[in-house]
Amino acid sequence: MKISIQSVKELREKTGVGIMDCKNALKEASGDNGKAIDILRKKGIAKAQKREGRITSEGQIQSYVHMGGKIGVLVEANCETDFSAKTEDFTNFTKNLAMHIAATNPIAISPEDLPSEIVEREKEIYRDQALQSGKPEKVVEKIVEGKLKKFFSEVCLLNQAYVKDPDTTIQNLLNELKAKTGENIIIKRFIRFKLGETEDKA
Repeated sequence: MKISIQSVKELREKTGVGIMDCKNALKEASGDNGKAIDILRKKGIAKAQKREGRITSEGQIQSYVHMGGKIGVLVEANCETDFSAKTEDFTNFTKNLAMHIAATNPIAISPEDLPSEIVEREKEIYRDQALQSGKPEKVVEKIVEGKLKKFFSEVCLLNQAYVKDPDTTIQNLLNELKAKTGENIIIKRFIRFKLGETEDKA
């Protein structure tokens, strides 16, 4: 059975699993997206979830300097073993991450890392906008939820579209690296410098 590129892309976006794994799962599921997700959960994502609690005491700190020295980034990514930390895949991931942060200027690693006052302020703004435009109360919360999701995709590193490939996210890249190494990997912290100011993110 021939599996379309679009089907593979959709499954990848939903699961964060690598392209070949998605393609194989779709073949096994005879093209059924829902069944393919179940297959990946059993084979890959379930394993990834078990890795989440493991200690990440190794890793790398990488830097990136842009615009003739006007923007600079330091980022720390952690893994479980020194072996994985020294691989080309891990090094490339961390370097690309630093470059991405320089370009997109995220304010947090994940939505959970955002200060609650920022999230509440955004919710209030979106709610007021929806009410003022005459939207009924019952749909206002859905509108707020949708706009908040978009906000996270703009300011949270893991939710952002990757600058080198807007069809994927940083979370997807992280998931793929976890699958390759078989280890728990986390983005620990980053700091982005702009000439004349600093933006420290943990």
